[in-house]
Amino acid sequence: MSDSSAVRTVATRTVGEGDDAITYDVHGDLATATAERPALFLFGAPMDATGFEILAAHFADRPVVTYDPRGAGRNPVDSSDIAVPQHADDLHRVISALGVGAVDAFGSSGGGVNLLALIAAHPEDVRIAVVHEPPVAEFLPDRDAVLAVTADMKRTFADEGDGPALAKFIQFVMLDGVVPDGYLDGPAPDPALFGLPTADDGSRTDPLFRNMPATIAYQPDVPALQAHGDRLVIAAGAESGETMPARAARAVAAVIGIEATEFPSNHGGFTEQPGFPSDPAGFAERLRSVLDERA
Repeated sequence: MSDSSAVRTVATRTVGEGDDAITYDVHGDLATATAERPALFLFGAPMDATGFEILAAHFADRPVVTYDPRGAGRNPVDSSDIAVPQHADDLHRVISALGVGAVDAFGSSGGGVNLLALIAAHPEDVRIAVVHEPPVAEFLPDRDAVLAVTADMKRTFADEGDGPALAKFIQFVMLDGVVPDGYLDGPAPDPALFGLPTADDGSRTDPLFRNMPATIAYQPDVPALQAHGDRLVIAAGAESGETMPARAARAVAAVIGIEATEFPSNHGGFTEQPGFPSDPAGFAERLRSVLDERA
Protein backbone atom coordinates (compact mmCIF):
# COMPACT_ATOMS: atom_id res chain seq x y z
CA MET A 1 0.00 0.00 0.00
CA SER A 2 1.17 3.52 -0.74
CA ASP A 3 2.11 5.95 2.01
CA SER A 4 -1.17 7.59 3.06
CA SER A 5 0.78 10.36 4.79
CA ALA A 6 2.28 11.67 1.55
CA VAL A 7 1.24 15.22 0.72
CA ARG A 8 0.26 15.92 -2.87
CA THR A 9 -0.85 19.04 -4.62
CA VAL A 10 -4.60 19.36 -5.05
CA ALA A 11 -5.89 21.49 -7.90
CA THR A 12 -9.53 22.60 -7.80
CA ARG A 13 -11.26 23.02 -11.13
CA THR A 14 -14.76 23.66 -12.47
CA VAL A 15 -16.52 22.36 -15.54
CA GLY A 16 -19.65 24.05 -16.86
CA GLU A 17 -21.33 27.30 -15.94
CA GLY A 18 -24.27 28.56 -13.90
CA ASP A 19 -26.50 25.83 -12.51
CA ASP A 20 -24.46 23.25 -14.44
CA ALA A 21 -21.14 24.18 -12.81
CA ILE A 22 -19.47 21.16 -11.23
CA THR A 23 -16.45 21.53 -8.94
CA TYR A 24 -13.81 18.81 -8.86
CA ASP A 25 -10.35 18.27 -7.40
CA VAL A 26 -7.30 16.69 -8.98
CA HIS A 27 -4.94 15.09 -6.45
CA GLY A 28 -1.49 14.78 -7.98
CA ASP A 29 -0.37 15.22 -11.57
CA LEU A 30 -2.69 14.05 -14.35
CA ALA A 31 0.36 13.74 -16.60
CA THR A 32 1.40 10.66 -14.62
CA ALA A 33 -1.74 8.75 -15.63
CA THR A 34 -1.03 5.79 -17.91
CA ALA A 35 -3.10 3.20 -19.71
CA GLU A 36 -1.97 0.62 -17.14
CA ARG A 37 -2.61 2.91 -14.16
CA PRO A 38 -5.13 5.56 -15.17
CA ALA A 39 -6.54 8.34 -13.04
CA LEU A 40 -8.82 7.09 -10.27
CA PHE A 41 -12.15 8.90 -9.88
CA LEU A 42 -13.70 8.55 -6.39
CA PHE A 43 -17.21 9.84 -5.77
CA GLY A 44 -20.50 9.51 -3.96
CA ALA A 45 -23.87 11.26 -3.87
CA PRO A 46 -24.86 13.27 -1.99
CA MET A 47 -21.48 12.91 -0.23
CA ASP A 48 -19.11 15.52 -1.62
CA ALA A 49 -15.36 15.46 -2.21
CA THR A 50 -14.46 15.86 1.47
CA GLY A 51 -15.75 12.36 2.16
CA PHE A 52 -13.12 10.84 -0.13
CA GLU A 53 -10.00 12.67 1.04
CA ILE A 54 -8.85 9.79 3.26
CA LEU A 55 -9.33 7.19 0.55
CA ALA A 56 -7.62 9.40 -2.04
CA ALA A 57 -4.52 9.68 0.16
CA HIS A 58 -4.00 5.90 -0.09
CA PHE A 59 -3.47 6.12 -3.87
CA ALA A 60 -0.39 8.31 -4.16
CA ASP A 61 0.90 6.17 -7.04
CA ARG A 62 -1.64 7.61 -9.47
CA PRO A 63 -3.63 10.83 -9.92
CA VAL A 64 -6.95 10.81 -8.07
CA VAL A 65 -10.03 12.87 -8.88
CA THR A 66 -12.80 13.72 -6.41
CA TYR A 67 -15.80 15.94 -6.97
CA ASP A 68 -18.89 17.56 -5.50
CA PRO A 69 -22.01 16.07 -7.09
CA ARG A 70 -24.70 18.35 -8.46
CA GLY A 71 -26.48 20.23 -5.69
CA ALA A 72 -23.83 19.49 -3.03
CA GLY A 73 -20.62 20.92 -1.64
CA ARG A 74 -19.26 23.87 -3.60
CA ASN A 75 -21.79 23.61 -6.42
CA PRO A 76 -24.89 25.77 -6.94
CA VAL A 77 -27.91 24.72 -4.90
CA ASP A 78 -31.64 25.06 -5.36
CA SER A 79 -34.74 23.06 -4.51
CA SER A 80 -35.34 21.18 -7.76
CA ASP A 81 -35.17 17.41 -8.02
CA ILE A 82 -32.00 15.89 -9.47
CA ALA A 83 -32.17 12.97 -11.90
CA VAL A 84 -29.64 10.16 -12.21
CA PRO A 85 -28.94 10.91 -15.90
CA GLN A 86 -27.97 14.47 -14.87
CA HIS A 87 -25.37 13.05 -12.49
CA ALA A 88 -24.11 10.67 -15.19
CA ASP A 89 -23.71 13.57 -17.60
CA ASP A 90 -21.85 15.56 -14.94
CA LEU A 91 -19.45 12.65 -14.41
CA HIS A 92 -18.94 12.40 -18.17
CA ARG A 93 -18.19 16.13 -18.40
CA VAL A 94 -15.60 15.90 -15.62
CA ILE A 95 -13.90 12.89 -17.20
CA SER A 96 -13.86 14.60 -20.59
CA ALA A 97 -12.37 17.74 -19.04
CA LEU A 98 -9.53 15.70 -17.52
CA GLY A 99 -8.28 14.88 -20.99
CA VAL A 100 -6.59 11.63 -19.96
CA GLY A 101 -8.93 9.08 -21.50
CA ALA A 102 -10.75 6.37 -19.56
CA VAL A 103 -10.50 6.41 -15.78
CA ASP A 104 -10.88 3.80 -13.10
CA ALA A 105 -13.97 4.74 -11.10
CA PHE A 106 -15.21 4.01 -7.59
CA GLY A 107 -18.76 5.16 -6.88
CA SER A 108 -20.35 4.65 -3.48
CA SER A 109 -24.00 4.85 -2.43
CA GLY A 110 -25.82 7.29 -4.71
CA GLY A 111 -22.50 7.68 -6.51
CA GLY A 112 -22.66 3.97 -7.28
CA VAL A 113 -26.08 4.43 -8.87
CA ASN A 114 -24.72 7.31 -10.93
CA LEU A 115 -21.77 5.15 -11.98
CA LEU A 116 -24.18 2.48 -13.24
CA ALA A 117 -25.83 5.17 -15.36
CA LEU A 118 -22.48 6.48 -16.59
CA ILE A 119 -21.42 3.01 -17.74
CA ALA A 120 -24.68 2.66 -19.67
CA ALA A 121 -24.40 6.08 -21.32
CA HIS A 122 -20.63 6.39 -21.78
CA PRO A 123 -18.88 3.01 -21.37
CA GLU A 124 -15.76 4.44 -23.00
CA ASP A 125 -15.25 6.76 -20.00
CA VAL A 126 -14.46 3.97 -17.54
CA ARG A 127 -11.85 1.23 -17.67
CA ILE A 128 -12.74 -0.51 -14.38
CA ALA A 129 -15.87 0.42 -12.43
CA VAL A 130 -16.31 -0.45 -8.76
CA VAL A 131 -19.91 0.17 -7.67
CA HIS A 132 -20.18 0.15 -3.88
CA GLU A 133 -23.61 -0.46 -2.29
CA PRO A 134 -25.83 1.32 -4.83
CA PRO A 135 -29.26 1.79 -3.16
CA VAL A 136 -31.45 0.81 -6.10
CA ALA A 137 -34.74 -0.88 -5.23
CA GLU A 138 -35.51 -2.32 -8.65
CA PHE A 139 -34.42 -5.92 -8.04
CA LEU A 140 -35.31 -6.26 -4.35
CA PRO A 141 -38.17 -8.50 -3.22
CA ASP A 142 -39.54 -5.58 -1.18
CA ARG A 143 -39.11 -3.07 -4.02
CA ASP A 144 -42.58 -1.57 -3.66
CA ALA A 145 -42.22 -1.19 0.10
CA VAL A 146 -38.83 0.51 -0.27
CA LEU A 147 -40.25 2.94 -2.82
CA ALA A 148 -43.19 3.65 -0.49
CA VAL A 149 -40.78 4.47 2.34
CA THR A 150 -38.83 6.74 0.00
CA ALA A 151 -42.03 8.51 -1.07
CA ASP A 152 -42.97 9.02 2.57
CA MET A 153 -39.58 10.60 3.30
CA LYS A 154 -39.98 12.88 0.29
CA ARG A 155 -43.43 14.01 1.47
CA THR A 156 -42.07 14.65 4.95
CA PHE A 157 -39.23 16.72 3.51
CA ALA A 158 -41.66 18.78 1.45
CA ASP A 159 -44.13 19.28 4.30
CA GLU A 160 -41.89 19.51 7.38
CA GLY A 161 -38.31 20.10 6.26
CA ASP A 162 -34.91 18.54 6.92
CA GLY A 163 -35.12 17.36 10.54
CA PRO A 164 -38.20 15.11 10.40
CA ALA A 165 -37.21 13.75 6.98
CA LEU A 166 -33.64 12.98 8.07
CA ALA A 167 -34.93 11.21 11.17
CA LYS A 168 -36.98 8.92 8.95
CA PHE A 169 -33.96 8.40 6.68
CA ILE A 170 -31.70 7.43 9.59
CA GLN A 171 -34.33 5.05 10.94
CA PHE A 172 -34.61 3.41 7.54
CA VAL A 173 -30.88 3.01 6.86
CA MET A 174 -30.54 1.29 10.24
CA LEU A 175 -33.11 -1.33 9.22
CA ASP A 176 -31.40 -4.72 8.86
CA GLY A 177 -33.58 -6.75 6.53
CA VAL A 178 -36.60 -6.36 4.27
CA VAL A 179 -39.14 -3.67 5.04
CA PRO A 180 -41.67 -5.30 7.38
CA ASP A 181 -45.41 -5.11 6.88
CA GLY A 182 -46.84 -2.02 8.53
CA TYR A 183 -43.50 -0.21 8.64
CA LEU A 184 -45.07 3.13 7.78
CA ASP A 185 -47.89 2.65 10.29
CA GLY A 186 -45.61 3.22 13.27
CA PRO A 187 -44.98 6.59 14.89
CA ALA A 188 -42.59 8.95 13.15
CA PRO A 189 -39.15 9.10 14.81
CA ASP A 190 -38.36 12.17 16.91
CA PRO A 191 -35.68 14.28 15.16
CA ALA A 192 -34.38 15.44 18.54
CA LEU A 193 -33.35 11.88 19.39
CA PHE A 194 -30.87 12.06 16.51
CA GLY A 195 -29.70 15.56 17.34
CA LEU A 196 -31.60 16.98 14.36
CA PRO A 197 -33.57 20.24 14.23
CA THR A 198 -37.26 20.01 15.00
CA ALA A 199 -38.17 23.41 13.55
CA ASP A 200 -38.65 23.90 9.82
CA ASP A 201 -36.31 26.59 8.51
CA GLY A 202 -38.15 26.65 5.19
CA SER A 203 -35.20 25.52 3.07
CA ARG A 204 -35.60 22.64 0.65
CA THR A 205 -32.07 22.42 -0.73
CA ASP A 206 -30.79 19.28 1.03
CA PRO A 207 -29.17 17.22 -1.76
CA LEU A 208 -30.12 13.93 -0.11
CA PHE A 209 -33.80 14.53 -0.64
CA ARG A 210 -33.35 16.34 -3.94
CA ASN A 211 -31.94 13.01 -5.19
CA MET A 212 -35.07 11.17 -4.08
CA PRO A 213 -36.89 9.32 -5.45
CA ALA A 214 -34.68 9.20 -8.55
CA THR A 215 -31.71 7.41 -6.98
CA ILE A 216 -33.76 4.70 -5.25
CA ALA A 217 -36.11 4.22 -8.20
CA TYR A 218 -33.37 4.05 -10.85
CA GLN A 219 -33.70 1.10 -13.23
CA PRO A 220 -30.24 -0.12 -14.29
CA ASP A 221 -29.60 -0.99 -17.93
CA VAL A 222 -28.69 -4.63 -17.39
CA PRO A 223 -27.44 -5.43 -20.94
CA ALA A 224 -25.18 -2.36 -20.87
CA LEU A 225 -23.74 -3.41 -17.52
CA GLN A 226 -23.22 -6.98 -18.69
CA ALA A 227 -21.32 -5.61 -21.69
CA HIS A 228 -18.76 -4.11 -19.32
CA GLY A 229 -17.75 -7.68 -18.48
CA ASP A 230 -15.23 -8.34 -15.74
CA ARG A 231 -14.37 -4.64 -15.69
CA LEU A 232 -17.49 -4.12 -13.56
CA VAL A 233 -17.37 -4.88 -9.83
CA ILE A 234 -20.40 -4.67 -7.57
CA ALA A 235 -19.29 -4.35 -3.94
CA ALA A 236 -20.98 -4.80 -0.56
CA GLY A 237 -19.59 -4.26 2.92
CA ALA A 238 -18.64 -7.24 5.08
CA GLU A 239 -20.34 -5.58 8.05
CA SER A 240 -23.34 -4.13 6.20
CA GLY A 241 -25.57 -7.10 6.90
CA GLU A 242 -28.99 -6.90 5.28
CA THR A 243 -29.23 -3.13 5.12
CA MET A 244 -30.90 -1.89 1.97
CA PRO A 245 -27.83 -0.71 0.00
CA ALA A 246 -25.98 -3.98 0.67
CA ARG A 247 -29.04 -6.01 -0.32
CA ALA A 248 -29.35 -3.87 -3.44
CA ALA A 249 -25.71 -4.46 -4.36
CA ARG A 250 -26.13 -8.22 -4.16
CA ALA A 251 -29.40 -8.04 -6.12
CA VAL A 252 -27.84 -5.96 -8.91
CA ALA A 253 -24.89 -8.34 -9.11
CA ALA A 254 -27.21 -11.34 -9.34
CA VAL A 255 -29.23 -9.82 -12.18
CA ILE A 256 -26.04 -9.02 -14.09
CA GLY A 257 -24.84 -12.57 -13.49
CA ILE A 258 -21.82 -11.94 -11.28
CA GLU A 259 -20.96 -12.42 -7.63
CA ALA A 260 -20.94 -9.36 -5.39
CA THR A 261 -17.43 -8.56 -4.15
CA GLU A 262 -16.97 -8.18 -0.40
CA PHE A 263 -15.25 -5.06 0.88
CA PRO A 264 -14.19 -4.38 4.46
CA SER A 265 -16.41 -2.56 6.94
CA ASN A 266 -19.75 -1.01 6.06
CA HIS A 267 -21.50 1.56 3.86
CA GLY A 268 -19.11 4.34 4.86
CA GLY A 269 -16.12 2.20 5.71
CA PHE A 270 -13.74 4.15 3.46
CA THR A 271 -13.85 7.25 5.65
CA GLU A 272 -13.78 8.10 9.34
CA GLN A 273 -17.24 8.39 10.87
CA PRO A 274 -17.54 9.61 14.47
CA GLY A 275 -19.49 7.01 16.40
CA PHE A 276 -19.36 4.41 13.63
CA PRO A 277 -16.74 1.72 12.93
CA SER A 278 -14.77 2.09 9.73
CA ASP A 279 -11.60 0.76 8.12
CA PRO A 280 -10.20 3.23 5.57
CA ALA A 281 -6.84 1.49 5.28
CA GLY A 282 -8.36 -1.96 4.79
CA PHE A 283 -10.90 -0.53 2.39
CA ALA A 284 -8.19 1.12 0.30
CA GLU A 285 -6.16 -2.08 0.22
CA ARG A 286 -9.19 -4.01 -1.02
CA LEU A 287 -9.96 -1.42 -3.69
CA ARG A 288 -6.35 -1.50 -4.86
CA SER A 289 -6.35 -5.29 -5.13
CA VAL A 290 -9.64 -5.33 -7.04
CA LEU A 291 -8.35 -2.76 -9.53
CA ASP A 292 -5.06 -4.64 -9.96
CA GLU A 293 -6.84 -7.96 -10.48
CA ARG A 294 -8.89 -6.59 -13.36
CA ALA A 295 -6.28 -4.39 -14.98
